[in-house]
Amino acid sequence: MENKIALVTGATSGIGKACALTLAKLGYNIIATGRRADRLKELAAELPNEVEYLPLVFDVRDREKVLDILGALPEEWKAIDVLINNAGNAHGLDPIQNGSLDDWDAMMDINVKGLLYVSKAIIPGMTKRKSGIIINIGSIAGKEVYPNGNVYCGSKHAVDAITNGMRIDLNPFGLKVIAIHPGLVETEFSLVRFKGDEKRSESVYQGFEPLLAQDIADIVEFAVTRPPHVVIADVVVLPTAQASATIVNKEL
Repeated sequence: MENKIALVTGATSGIGKACALTLAKLGYNIIATGRRADRLKELAAELPNEVEYLPLVFDVRDREKVLDILGALPEEWKAIDVLINNAGNAHGLDPIQNGSLDDWDAMMDINVKGLLYVSKAIIPGMTKRKSGIIINIGSIAGKEVYPNGNVYCGSKHAVDAITNGMRIDLNPFGLKVIAIHPGLVETEFSLVRFKGDEKRSESVYQGFEPLLAQDIADIVEFAVTRPPHVVIADVVVLPTAQASATIVNKEL
């Protein structure tokens, strides 16, 4: 394969899907991971004909499956140039005293441990080749803590710290390590957080113009197309109506 290779986790919807499509338009062959095989199949139909596509169905929380599947990539898919650690979720919006242990486990397992498992499988190849870009999709919740955000904010603060640690540890190998921290992006995020409550989910994005998944993919495109001596290390991106994690002007 002559094209470069990008691996995108959580590519079945939202930011992950937008990143996969954008990188494919740049000429990257795409490895897309997710839990929903039907969505990965649908993604294939949207990719340009000139790029190759490898869908992988697994949950990033499953350490053995992550390491087994990514460790057994076909030879022609092993030299991954760009890793987008996008898979992540929020579960619930409760004060700490009422929080669900299952929700806490899900957020820490997906947002933190899942990112680490995938990175553990891919980074050694990058360090061996002394080439690669790692982009971790964080959140404004990784920069601020807001009421009832407790464990979700903690998981995204961990992503921010891990990303900074990666950048330090991988500096001797010439790898680029990038964090993108979005504010309010209209995706399935709130539908998952509110456990399928469509009315509550839709209310999050009403009264102002939120970011779209493509807005984040555009930043990814800018980051991966910088010259070798430039790394866009840390980006916080908000819709114009949003000033902080909790301040949103719904009159714009």
